Amino acid sequence: MILFKIMNHSHAQSRRRFIKQLGSGAAALALGRMLPFLPGGAPAHGETDTLEPGLPKRKLGRTGAEVGLFSLGGEATIEMANQRDKAAEIINRALDLGVNYIDTSPRYGNGASERNIGEVMRRRRDEVFLATKTHERSYDGTMRLIEQSLERLRTDHLDLYQLHNIRVHQDLDRALGEDGAVKALERLKSEGVIANIGITGHRDPEVLLRGIREYRFDTILLSLNAADRFYKPFQDELLETAEEQGLGIIAMKVAAVGRVFREDGITSMEQALGYVLTLPVSTAIVGISSIRELEENVAIAQRFDPYPSEEMQAIEELVAHYESEANFFKHHW
Repeated sequence: MILFKIMNHSHAQSRRRFIKQLGSGAAALALGRMLPFLPGGAPAHGETDTLEPGLPKRKLGRTGAEVGLFSLGGEATIEMANQRDKAAEIINRALDLGVNYIDTSPRYGNGASERNIGEVMRRRRDEVFLATKTHERSYDGTMRLIEQSLERLRTDHLDLYQLHNIRVHQDLDRALGEDGAVKALERLKSEGVIANIGITGHRDPEVLLRGIREYRFDTILLSLNAADRFYKPFQDELLETAEEQGLGIIAMKVAAVGRVFREDGITSMEQALGYVLTLPVSTAIVGISSIRELEENVAIAQRFDPYPSEEMQAIEELVAHYESEANFFKHHW
């Protein structure tokens, strides 16, 4: 074993607040967010040609860090073992543009995501708030797993280590138990190997709510998109409680692995990402397939202004008729 030496924007709206007619002013506001983009969320020609480095930042809760509104997720191209060069190109370009938070997991690409990120971290580690996860629920399993993650990531410390994919109460029981993963995280934190402890989940907000009430986590990574309001919403009591506790709040599933986009619904990343950034989150992580996608997300974050409540409602209404598809991870994962 290795020796281990926002915005405060309230969105407490009623579940029944959806508009009735897409011809209303609210729908027009939402439609306006589509104009610079082509269907599917790709930027119009020339949109990122003059992109300058730099991102607006928010505090990551009580961690003491400040992170850009847009952050890099370790999936898509970055988790592909046979795309090492392309992954490195995306990661380096992200850092050059001011992205300073990277999230990954040993589960992404069976370790390939961590390896690809590690190739960049061995030169640029000090530019990044680096987060990975443990899918193990036991003390011993987590201690073995972090050794592998540190080796792949080419680092001797993590800024954030998270309980991965807490789905059901049994996951929480095991992780918080006497020989559970949290005991390992506490030891790692006390020895300076990790700086912060987090919890993640995208299935059931009630399980995560219990988790942050029973243990003092530093961050929470939770699913948030425009369909969230319609089924087991994460943005109601869970989000409110996390904000009250001063947690760093990281959003994921912004585009629901692309399923939030439809010709008869949400058609741009500007709508999808802007909706989430209007909520009281510290940052949103997105898996990236190309430099083009990366630059689009950075450009959206750079020009972001919080959406008025009418526009939030209009975007929710756009996804209402296929919300089950955009919430698929709550049903099937």
